[in-house]
Amino acid sequence: MLKKVVVMLLVVLCVVSINGFAQEKKLVIFSQCNFAEPYRAAQNKLMEELWAQVPDVEFQIFDGQADAARQISQIENAIRQEPDLLIVAPLQRDSLTKVMGEAIKAGIPTICLERDLVEPNWTTYIRCDNRKIGQMAGQFVVDYLTKKFGEPKGKLVEIQGMKGVEGAINRHAGFWDVIGQYPGIELVHDATANWFQPEAIDRMTEALNAVPEIDVVYAHNDPMAYGAFLAAKEKGREKEMIFIGIDGLDHEGKKYVKEGILALTVVYPLCVDKAVEIGKKMLEDPNFKPEPTYTMDSAIVTPETLK
Repeated sequence: MLKKVVVMLLVVLCVVSINGFAQEKKLVIFSQCNFAEPYRAAQNKLMEELWAQVPDVEFQIFDGQADAARQISQIENAIRQEPDLLIVAPLQRDSLTKVMGEAIKAGIPTICLERDLVEPNWTTYIRCDNRKIGQMAGQFVVDYLTKKFGEPKGKLVEIQGMKGVEGAINRHAGFWDVIGQYPGIELVHDATANWFQPEAIDRMTEALNAVPEIDVVYAHNDPMAYGAFLAAKEKGREKEMIFIGIDGLDHEGKKYVKEGILALTVVYPLCVDKAVEIGKKMLEDPNFKPEPTYTMDSAIVTPETLK
């Protein structure tokens, strides 16, 4: 009898062990460049929601706090954990290149999310076309000024995102692909606010103090556009100009357009849905080879498109 009990216990332990092994969760780590921007918060929320629906995944998320050295350290820590999938939204394209190369050398499948690197140190890159977005914003400005003055002329303030970041580089370049064709459109103030609303308030206040006439404010994201609006409103000048932003979140950019604060926002997709879709395939099939790049669509948002 004792022998039968021992055998049964051994069988049970074996089954538990096998099931435990079968149910071992795969580790997915997301290195986010910062949590402070509304766009980043929306990315984080959706990423957590979608991975929570995958039962065999343990999901971790790190906050780089807009500090390249901190994000590098966090990615190094992630590499030591040997995750089954690493997703990175890089703060800067140059400083993050080396550490993401180390992840690739370690054999870790890596998704670069909506900001590129100096070198393609990733398994796949999921993005939107920031240059095209800048061009869309530029054409809107040309059309607006032509309607206002009968020709494309006017005074422009540009508030840029963080220097050296792909989004800022191409949102600027695409915009000037269009605006640069019209010498009557004059850049009267150029500032950098690092994507943050409080910094944009300060930079726009400086512009307002220095420039008596402004027709258009083009900001590289909606928080900075809204910050510029608040600064202009503080001085009673908000009705003299229009404000343009980028990101187009429902509770932010689209809301500002609906309220008449922004004349335009351009949707920059979160790219999270595609990252999770491709990431799941990478986890399920080691032989799955994703495309080098996936490009998401964007769209303009004006009061007319919201009707």
